[in-house]
Amino acid sequence: MKLHELSPAPGSTKEVKRIGRGHGSGWGKTAGKGHKGQWARSGGGVKPGFEGGQTKLAMRIPKRGFNNKNFATVYATVNVSDLEARFENGAEVDEAAIIASGLVKKTFDGIKVLGRGEITKSLTVKAAKFSESAKAKIESAGGKAEVI
Repeated sequence: MKLHELSPAPGSTKEVKRIGRGHGSGWGKTAGKGHKGQWARSGGGVKPGFEGGQTKLAMRIPKRGFNNKNFATVYATVNVSDLEARFENGAEVDEAAIIASGLVKKTFDGIKVLGRGEITKSLTVKAAKFSESAKAKIESAGGKAEVI
């Protein structure tokens, strides 16, 4: 096979619509923009959300609740079943160990351990937060749940 023998897959390429190239092309004269008006002008059109002077939908609908995205505390979550699968009996599980094991990529403001699944291994888990059920499961398996 040579370079001049290569061609794209059938149907993967499309002819370019060459507008404003004479009436014989079918896209001459007004070039698909119609006659005059806002959309025919250079730089014409309206900004997204503009509704012709009518109050925008985004302004008409009610805004309820409180959203504290800028200052909210975000935790990376890990379940006790994940700890059971990834760590050996008697291991000390902290933020670095959880990242090294591949359970989370980024810890944000810390790690929260949740109680989904079962745990039989005795682990010392150090995290920013624990759910009540996770703490109970870790301690009933003979481990420790330490809040950092």
